[in-house]
Parts: sequence; structure tokens; C-alpha cells
Amino acid sequence: MNQRKNKECIAMLLAGGQGTRLGVLTRAVAKPAVPFGGKYRIIDFPLSNCINSGIDTVGVLTQYQPFELNQYIGNGQPWDLDRLSGGVYVLPPYMKGNAGEWYKGTANAIYQNIMFIDRFNPEYVLILSGDHIYKMDYDEMLDCHKKHNADCTIAVYDVPLEQASRFGIMNTNPDGSVYEFEEKPKHPKSTKASMGIYIFNWSVLRQYLIDDEANPDSENDFGKNIIPNMLRDGKVLWAHEFHGYWKDVGTVSSLWEANMDLLDDKSGINIGGDGGDKIYARNSAEPPQFIAASALVKHAIVSEGATVYGEVKDSIISHGAHVGMGARVIGSVVLPGAKIANGAEVYYSIIGENATIGAGAVVGAIQTAPVKGEWQIALVGPGAKVADGGKVKPAEMVE
Repeated sequence: MNQRKNKECIAMLLAGGQGTRLGVLTRAVAKPAVPFGGKYRIIDFPLSNCINSGIDTVGVLTQYQPFELNQYIGNGQPWDLDRLSGGVYVLPPYMKGNAGEWYKGTANAIYQNIMFIDRFNPEYVLILSGDHIYKMDYDEMLDCHKKHNADCTIAVYDVPLEQASRFGIMNTNPDGSVYEFEEKPKHPKSTKASMGIYIFNWSVLRQYLIDDEANPDSENDFGKNIIPNMLRDGKVLWAHEFHGYWKDVGTVSSLWEANMDLLDDKSGINIGGDGGDKIYARNSAEPPQFIAASALVKHAIVSEGATVYGEVKDSIISHGAHVGMGARVIGSVVLPGAKIANGAEVYYSIIGENATIGAGAVVGAIQTAPVKGEWQIALVGPGAKVADGGKVKPAEMVE
């Protein structure tokens, strides 16, 4: 019998999403494993937030294309989560006898791991998504939860009214208590969008998960089932407003925007930190970046191991990437190991890991504004090749 660890709060990180809207970038990897910001992966943000907030026990729930994510997390050492008591645990769908059962929804994923959570006998459970870019002190949210004697506290982010219909919206009383949840309302009453970050009293959530699983008509989802059921039963739900940088990078346009925000001093995102809010990552040992005499680099992030001989402007060049002589990379994100050959031109694009852009090829085009809210970002998939002299149009995807 497992000895109980009596952790006050543990985190459960939902990282099994396929991320179909990211196209070829998630064809072979889960969305949380997609590279970001030159040397990071998306999952580095919630993992770093946990350890920076004093939460040292994290269950990472994987499902879709888990191999690279499992390999990347390893024993959790880069995030100081290699602990004898606690640490990081990768949790695939639960095996029953000789067969496994896929996670049917966010609530079912936690339900399948009730035994894991019970091992630590926590008073509170923090539920996180693995596909957002943000830095947050979860301890402040936990303090809010305790202060208001809540059964569930939901992190909310104020969004423009014209965008509110894209989110789950929390309608609150003046004191911050939640009286209604609306999933993507056509006529929103509020602009407080759920961030998909929840703190629950474990004893309360545990019973709701069991009851939800027993309901054959449930979609087994926190937003569609658990939260509405708690509101129906008069449980105390509270909204915790977050005022920092936050972006859901579920589309090619939003992923590109988040990378570009790293170059904007006014965006509010900062991947540095003084140790209290630093973002940690696992990187293979790379030599220093090399900027040749022929290079022109302006307003860019160039990570270790990258080699630049051409022009780079308003761009992110990831570790191990190469920009050839006479090449131009403008307003683009070049992921690890990608090669931009001599004379190639890359504009407003995302170039996948280990992809090759042939000599003299032209990918994408300069843009001045998004079209109907979406930038027309050209996307070249991991390992894909654009032939010498090839052309890739804006918003075109190359596999």
C-alpha cells in the first residue's frame, strides 16, 4: 500500500491535445511539445510556473503522440522536479487489464488518475492546460481560493468584447463569485474568459468526477459538465483575475503572434526572469551561435548553435538553425535545426524543425495586418523540403 505524502496542493497538467489547427507542426508531436521562442517548448511554461509557485508535484497527462513529450520531460531535472517526494510524473491513459481506455475528455482524464492523486492526499488540486504561453504565480491563486472558502477557483482573463464569443465566459457577481458559465456565448454578458486553469478542493472534485463518469450522457469535460454541475448544486465558485501576458497558441497565427511578442517590449511577456519567474527548458548542449561578417541581424532572437550568414529581421532563429549567405528571414519563426539555403527568402512564416528551404526559394510574403483576425502565415512542416527556386504562398502549408 502506497504511503500518503500529504501534499497541500498538486498540479495535473493536461498535455494530450492533438492541436489539429497547428497543421503539420503537430502531425508527429503533441501540441505542448511544439518548439517556442528559439529554445523552449510550450510545456516549459506551465512546468516552470509550477516550480516557481512552490508546487513540486505535477502529473502530466499525455495521450496524442506522447513519445517526444515523454522524452523531453524525462525525470524533470531542468524544472527542478526530480524529487524523492513528489516530482513530475508522465501519466498515459489508464490500462485496464489487457486494454487501455483513451481519455474521453478533460474531466475523464483526471478521473482516470484518481488513484495517483490520492497517493499524495492533497487538500487542493490545480488543473492546468499544456498549450498556453504565460507566467503566473499559482500561489496567489491558491491564496484567493482559501480566502473565499471556494470549492473551485477559475483563473479568468479579460478579453475584448468582440472576441469573447470565442471563449468560455465566467459571469460574476460584484464580489467575484461566479453565478454562471457560458461556453462560447453568441451574446456574452461578460469579458472574463476562462483560462482553463482551476483550483479545486480535492474532496469535492473527487466526488463530482465519480458522479460525472457514471452519467452516460456527459461529455466528461470541466467546462461543459463539472463547472455547470457545481454551479447547479450551489457550490462556491470564484473568479481569480489574471492581468499578465497570456496567449492560447492553438492556431498557426496565434503561435506566430506569441513568438513575435517576444520581440515587442510592450507585449508584457518576458522569458528571462530573476529566478523567481524564470522559464526553464531542456536543451541539448549546443555551441554558441555564430553571426558571420556577411550577416545583418536586427531585432531578433538568435539561439545557441544557430549560424547566420544572411539577413535576419524581426524573427526568432531557434537553436541549431542555419541562415545561408544572401538569405533573408523577415518576420518569421525558424524552428530548431531548420536550414535556410543561400539566397532563399522567408517572410512571415514558420519553418518546422529540420526543414530545408532551398537556394533561391521564396516562402510567404510581407504583411501589414491580419485578415479577419488571422495572419496569413506560411507553414513548412518538420523535415519538409522546399526545392531550390520553389515558391510557397502566404497561408500555404508544405508537408
